[in-house]
Amino acid sequence: MSQITDFAALGLAPELLRAIADAGYTQPTPIQAQAIPPVLAGVDLLAAAQTGTGKTAGFTLPILQRLSSSSAPPTAAKPAAQTASQSAGRPRCLILTPTRELAAQVEESVRTYGKYLAMRSMVMFGGVGMQPQVDALRRRVDILVATPGRLLDHVGQRTLDLSGVEIFVLDEADRMLDMGFIRDIRRVLTLLPAKRQNLLFSATFSQEIRTLAHGLLNAPREVSVTPRNTTTELVDQSVYLIDRAAKAGLLSHLIRTQHWKQVLVFTRTKHGANRLAERLERDGIAAMAIHGNKSQTARTRALAGFKEGSVPVLVATDIAARGLDIDQLPQVVNFELPNVPEDYVHRIGRTGRAGRPGAAVSLVEPEELKLLVGIERLIGKRIERAAKVDGFVAPTGAAAAAELRDDRPPLPPRRPAGGSRTGPRAGPNGAANAGPRPGSHPAAGRGPRPAPRAPR
Repeated sequence: MSQITDFAALGLAPELLRAIADAGYTQPTPIQAQAIPPVLAGVDLLAAAQTGTGKTAGFTLPILQRLSSSSAPPTAAKPAAQTASQSAGRPRCLILTPTRELAAQVEESVRTYGKYLAMRSMVMFGGVGMQPQVDALRRRVDILVATPGRLLDHVGQRTLDLSGVEIFVLDEADRMLDMGFIRDIRRVLTLLPAKRQNLLFSATFSQEIRTLAHGLLNAPREVSVTPRNTTTELVDQSVYLIDRAAKAGLLSHLIRTQHWKQVLVFTRTKHGANRLAERLERDGIAAMAIHGNKSQTARTRALAGFKEGSVPVLVATDIAARGLDIDQLPQVVNFELPNVPEDYVHRIGRTGRAGRPGAAVSLVEPEELKLLVGIERLIGKRIERAAKVDGFVAPTGAAAAAELRDDRPPLPPRRPAGGSRTGPRAGPNGAANAGPRPGSHPAAGRGPRPAPRAPR
């Protein structure tokens, strides 16, 4: 198959080509060139592409064209108001994503590319009030981008009707399974009409993904632009072998001496993200943490500061960072290696995007060497070990002990002696903890709307 060098050759409508040109893009990425034609043809699709390859535009562009070309314009017999009321709360396309950040950014892409079309879209996730979403569902919605938990909340309250869905997209399917959404996905599938087009996009093709695809897709076209579970050559990867007590100090030293201006740092836990951000602040480096326990206001402020450059370091957990789209992000740091090797691929995929180079540094303590071996086995190559850092002196003795002591999570509040506990178990802020909704994931669907970036 010959290489497609411009979007016009893909058969996209003039309105879409105009929006693409407004965004400053002229040449489709490989996943876009391979995915757009079959989606336009109406067939089911199983697509694998690494983060940052433009897969979001790979399905939003053809979906917009298909829906706009099949929608009937208002007439004298059926005015616009009547058309809108008949389709209120009844989307024609449903895009399901694992996190609120990703949902917000996908819907932003829909609006970016569909700005010259008469299409209506909305984003739906938890962590915010339901009433504004209920009000939006009283109007026409062509494309709905949602997280599973809040979507099913609306279905349960009968404010949303999925019987009119013509196209269903499962985005970041691998992360959906990692986060335990398989029950929610199956429930959503029972609410959709049997006759529909299905698109499944995933960064990796595990056996679990193929099993899910077998039950979801009908004679799908399969496209993949990268070998399974590989990292892009545009990312320069390196490892520092170092004791845990020296990690925070080394990170501060690298940020200052290497003049890193925008760094996304990954930790395994929410507490670890908070503590590291606080430590960097004490070292005179502006940093903020982002994770599922942060309020929406705090997450919005952290993302905005990181994107505009006033906060050079964003410390995040894997779930919170999934879907972050930071244009030209130069540096990713694994403060702790992930327990799942595939998450390493997702993490460093935040940089080296859209053909631009990036760097990924991992700080590896002795207890993490087995995790490093697993990662190298997965990606099929040995990651370069960095040389000793000039000017950095690791803490020893009491200083090292203090670093490790400071790294421990806080103890839970002690219950008064002889006291009894009634009602729901108290959460960390004293609030009653009813737990997550059965079948849903507590971290999903609660987040801010980042600034628009496209195409992804």
